[in-house]
Amino acid sequence: MQIIVCIKQVPDTTDIKIDPVTNTLIREGAASIINPYDMYAIEEALRIKEKVQGEVTVITMGPPQAENALREAISLGCDEAILITDRAFAGSDTWATSYTLACAIKKIGEFDLIICGKQAMDGDTAQVGPSVSVQLDIPQVTYVRKVEKIDETSACLERMTEEGYEIIETPLPCLFTVVKEINEPRLASLKGKMRAKKVEITKWTSEDIEADSEKLGLNGSPTQVVKIFSPSPRKGGEMLEGSTEEVVDKLASHIKDIVSSCK
Repeated sequence: MQIIVCIKQVPDTTDIKIDPVTNTLIREGAASIINPYDMYAIEEALRIKEKVQGEVTVITMGPPQAENALREAISLGCDEAILITDRAFAGSDTWATSYTLACAIKKIGEFDLIICGKQAMDGDTAQVGPSVSVQLDIPQVTYVRKVEKIDETSACLERMTEEGYEIIETPLPCLFTVVKEINEPRLASLKGKMRAKKVEITKWTSEDIEADSEKLGLNGSPTQVVKIFSPSPRKGGEMLEGSTEEVVDKLASHIKDIVSSCK
């Protein structure tokens, strides 16, 4: 079975700086990690590989330093790694990103399964995985928390919903996104770390994947961020003191005053 895992390198910090001109994240100088949800995707791909045999190829779109994330994935047990890197990709929105990833996957060739984390912690849109499936015209299942059954032709997946869960059976090839409940990511072995240092990372540009230049990067993104900023901290509130009954009475009085002022 040929399994592809799409991952993203994200800043490992809550102190995110924003470029005031482009309204994009300033990643230079910030420590980076594999997007946490993508770690669960890597782990599930490796578990499926161990059950049904096959190969796991991990891909990412990003700057040259994203190679570090790919080497970490290799150290965990992935077989191949591909870095899609080009200045033409800078500023891509979720549509342009999914288009670029889909072009790279088409260049890889035949595959049975694509696994993604449910969302990236720096964007939180949860759009790229489903959008890749649309670009490739294959079935998708989102928020998967358990792989019930999988073989060369189909998969039976347990999908989380707000009300509970669904059991979905889908033919392969397909794409599914995973949530953290699906597994516990493994740690890299010493042998894996040694291999990751030596492995050659394949690097592709926009020309290599035969992508349409008009659909790439900031200029090729149909959505544009008008403004992005960190909200100003709220000023201190009022502490209500007294017994439970007294606090409830005071709170109710405050709410009545607010409602009255709004009329």
